Amino acid sequence: MPKQPRMPNMQQMMQQVQKMQQEMEAAQEELKHEVVEASAGGGMVIVKVGGDLEVKAITIDPSAVDPEDVEILADMVLAAVNEGLRMAQELAARKLGGATGGLDLGGLGGLGMPGL
Repeated sequence: MPKQPRMPNMQQMMQQVQKMQQEMEAAQEELKHEVVEASAGGGMVIVKVGGDLEVKAITIDPSAVDPEDVEILADMVLAAVNEGLRMAQELAARKLGGATGGLDLGGLGGLGMPGL
């Protein structure tokens, strides 16, 4: 006789999901206070991005401002912002990924629930 699949303990699973939700909320709150810094052009453009993916500051060295070649400055700003956002996303993935660590979701992984 084939072995029947074991039904997950729904109460235990709900407790795990609630705990995970609390940890995710705490991690998201922490991320609001974390800031990464990225630069371009040898430090001529510096961008600070929060863990919540909000650009907090952009600093431009005055020597980077050349009215004859504004495109280079725009490229440096773009490069620094993109790098800052990438770094902030990695930070968020590390912080939020830890909140789901060890959670046994059984067969729920494919239900389209956010974060699963």
